[in-house]
Amino acid sequence: GIRAVLAVPFELPGADARAGLNLYSEKPNVFDAAAVDRAVNYVRQASKGLRLAVMLAQRNENAANLRRAMESRTIIDTAVGIIIAQNRCTQEDAINLIKSASSTRNLKLRDVAAAIVESAGGGNVTTHFE
Repeated sequence: GIRAVLAVPFELPGADARAGLNLYSEKPNVFDAAAVDRAVNYVRQASKGLRLAVMLAQRNENAANLRRAMESRTIIDTAVGIIIAQNRCTQEDAINLIKSASSTRNLKLRDVAAAIVESAGGGNVTTHFE
């Protein structure tokens, strides 16, 4: 039953997102020049808010990813320290030992490190962002 479509893309430069406003009508030739101008102006204004929302969402996602990486790094560094203390080896040797166990057991590096810390009686290791 759709006889006319008006599609206007949102302007989102610098954002890893795409969006558009799609208008449909059951009547043919209903979107005249004035309707197109109104839709384009609306999208131009709405693009500003949408661009800001997309940028904020991307920054929040990046911050969360960095936080998870820092938390993983804390547990891995703690496990490296435990291995160095127990085996009197270098940092590189300790990291290679964890990597080897991760690969052999098909576990994430972080999970192997957490098991090492737990077995040494370290309990839950937390990352402090103060």
